Amino acid sequence: MISRDKAPTAQETFMQMAQAAGLRGRLLVTVGILILVRLGIFLPVPGIDRTKFAEAISSNNAIFGLLDIFSGRGLSTLGVFALGILPFINASIIIQLLTAAIPSLENLQKNEGEAGRRKISQITRYVSLGWAIIQSVAFSALFLQQFALKPGPVFVAETAIALTAGSMFVMWASELITERGIGNGASLLIFINIVASLPKSLGDTIELVQAGGREIVGSVIVLVLLFLATIVGIVFVQEGIRRIPIISARRQVGRRVLAEQRSYLPLRLNQGGVMPIIFAAAILSLPSLIANVTKNPEVTKIVNNYLSPNGPNSWLYSLVYFIAIIFFSYFYSSLIVNPVDVAQNLKKMGSSIPGIRPGKATSEYIERVINRLTFLGALFLGLVAIIPTAVESNLPVKTFQGIGATSLLIIVGVAIDTAKQIQTYVISQRYEGMVKQ
Repeated sequence: MISRDKAPTAQETFMQMAQAAGLRGRLLVTVGILILVRLGIFLPVPGIDRTKFAEAISSNNAIFGLLDIFSGRGLSTLGVFALGILPFINASIIIQLLTAAIPSLENLQKNEGEAGRRKISQITRYVSLGWAIIQSVAFSALFLQQFALKPGPVFVAETAIALTAGSMFVMWASELITERGIGNGASLLIFINIVASLPKSLGDTIELVQAGGREIVGSVIVLVLLFLATIVGIVFVQEGIRRIPIISARRQVGRRVLAEQRSYLPLRLNQGGVMPIIFAAAILSLPSLIANVTKNPEVTKIVNNYLSPNGPNSWLYSLVYFIAIIFFSYFYSSLIVNPVDVAQNLKKMGSSIPGIRPGKATSEYIERVINRLTFLGALFLGLVAIIPTAVESNLPVKTFQGIGATSLLIIVGVAIDTAKQIQTYVISQRYEGMVKQ
């Protein structure tokens, strides 16, 4: 017999994935949708001179950078899914910022329950549609027209419709994965797009090692060790939990008197997971996209000098990136855990933290703990995003350009979250088996 208190082993997890119809169906839905989205990236947008476009992309690779990685090379191949999940991510950022500023949206999120969350999701979809239209029209009119076989309003309209429709399909696919599959749909789509870029980078690295000397081999070894150390640190922080002890008061249920029960309130070191770094990367990618689309020499000069990871003032880009990660870490933490609500729920259940008075004192104590944890988690995220990238830029090996610590953090974080969801489903199957028996 399997103890219900133990975490599922790898053998049990794989057996459930093969035998449990519910879990197997969710996995098949997830894999099928991911394959479908990957195929859509290679459906070409018509009416474009591919040779000229490929030359322009190769010369401006540093500008597209992370956007192309997040879209699974959709921008460089210019498929109908070129915008990918990025409009939905940008819309989510906008709505979450507005939720903290507009009382009606805040009320929908906190007090209206599931109906309020569905309403906010619907608003996010409309904002995603509007943002996708703006991006696709600007991208088609200001950038793609120079590569068009027949430039003009008709080309702009057709291309904008194709890109917008592709982005909306990707958004629908991500929500379908979240609802009927395994894991967070948006995160998994970014995950699979980054993973799809790894074989080419590995192949280029192997060719570079074969053609290079000892310096190249040493640089590759340094990068591999750096990536391994980063993965260990990411797992350590993602799994880090502060356990706040809780004591439940004595209660009388009928004629029985239940003694005091001791438990704990788990607070994660990194409440936001990978989302703060995804949001920060998406925000910092916008200036490069604007400069590339507008072709304004002054805007391009400013972006290349001050807001580019490979520019002469790359330290300023790193500083802004670091501050953005800290901001989104605190912002996301405030959305996930509300100290006042936690304190009220503990008071309603007759529970308390030893040495802390119920009510306001409890909420203030929890808020202090969360702020300290968030600061440590945000500091780690910022250092992980900046230090390995700085080391990589100073080495002669450039084959992993774009797939740095940011992408590594997303890959590891999404893999951990998805594995936990699968384990949660396996544990729920145990209890269903016990009830049937």
